[in-house]
Amino acid sequence: MDTHRNYENLDYAIGFGNHVETEALKGAVPKGQNSPQKCAYNLIAEQFSGTAFTLPRASNQKTWLYKIRPSAAHSPFVEAPEFGKYVKNDFMNDHGLTITPNQLRWKRLPLPEKPTTFAEGLVTVCGAGDPSIKQGIAIYLYAANKSMTNSSMFNSDGDFLIVPWEGEMLITTEMGKLTVKPREICVIPRGIKFSVEMTKPIRGYICEVFKGHFKIPDLGPIGANGLANPRDFLVPVAFYENTEEEFQIINKYLGKFYKCTKKGSPYDVVGWHGNYYPYKYNLDLFNAMGTVTFDHPDPSIFTVITCQTDEPGVAVCDFAIFPPRWMVAEHTFRPPYYHRNIMSEYMGNISGQYDAKEDGFQPGYGSLHSLLQGHGPDHESFVKWSNMDLQPIRYPYENLAFMFESSYMFKTCSFVMDDQVNLDHDYYHCWDKLAHNKLGDKP
Repeated sequence: MDTHRNYENLDYAIGFGNHVETEALKGAVPKGQNSPQKCAYNLIAEQFSGTAFTLPRASNQKTWLYKIRPSAAHSPFVEAPEFGKYVKNDFMNDHGLTITPNQLRWKRLPLPEKPTTFAEGLVTVCGAGDPSIKQGIAIYLYAANKSMTNSSMFNSDGDFLIVPWEGEMLITTEMGKLTVKPREICVIPRGIKFSVEMTKPIRGYICEVFKGHFKIPDLGPIGANGLANPRDFLVPVAFYENTEEEFQIINKYLGKFYKCTKKGSPYDVVGWHGNYYPYKYNLDLFNAMGTVTFDHPDPSIFTVITCQTDEPGVAVCDFAIFPPRWMVAEHTFRPPYYHRNIMSEYMGNISGQYDAKEDGFQPGYGSLHSLLQGHGPDHESFVKWSNMDLQPIRYPYENLAFMFESSYMFKTCSFVMDDQVNLDHDYYHCWDKLAHNKLGDKP
């Protein structure tokens, strides 16, 4: 798992959605135009579009790359069945899928027994839609113990939102390098080539959106500040490799994997400018809002980033976190209330305890509560929080859980519904004692 790139003391550009210009060699980015007749250093200009050319300027995303070799220079792609054994993206048919309204919970995805890279270690849990029509979402787990050496991956199907819970990811992208450790997240938009290295095994969660891109949510009555502030997002700066070595390029396209070979590194971008790039965010910088009077606010106040459907306010995915924070609500049941939601909720635990499932939801676990299915705290949490002295309390730093919340109705992959991926068949029993609750009884 040794790395062959240096990830120490990395520099970053700052801000969400900014137009960034960065050069590894002074003068690599041309001034006053994007595609001069001859670029400095004999570089090649290449535009990388993340949205349609004709979108309004405020929504348009693109980046100009100044590369040693064009991206078009590679051998033909061929199918790569060694990748994607547990990846599925077509949720429009029922082949290889399980449809169930039941509440589901999974224990940790085991670490691989043989050397496995990030590209090989993806497991689709559930999803909806189909990337061929750019509608829908997929949720994955990943587990890897081998660095990607002389290989690079890009995803034609959607944007990856990566949420580590174990091990630091050392990521090289076309736009530069970044490190992502637990309590941080990373977004790699569709089409951007990247490699993942590591010094010890890594595990975590991924949400992939087939249409649109993530943005920070509007704040409305909250005002101008709070939640995830734009200044806290970090963007890699230009880094390049000039080599004659051969690289393998892996492409996820319509849920299948393909590979080709390319002379030289795909990370040969000597300079770039634009607003389409990967970025990371430290969840400890999230400025949580909450009640200072009574009742538990809706979880939308914990949204870090969101990808919206064509209907404003309705999300392909809201990424929300439940961070360490003060709880002070008076005469209030403080954990999340029992509820049936018009959204599907996939939850994961990054570290510590989750207040609604203190013993049954450990770091690395995941749960799925489908659209309009009732769920909420287990019996033990209900009794504890119904009877505790309601003094102001501070959730400890270690506690950090998250949720991928989507307006879509999820189908689960059949291969995650067996014991090999630690499906918790007894999950529903956490509410058994509540079924015997009687009128007038004290919890």
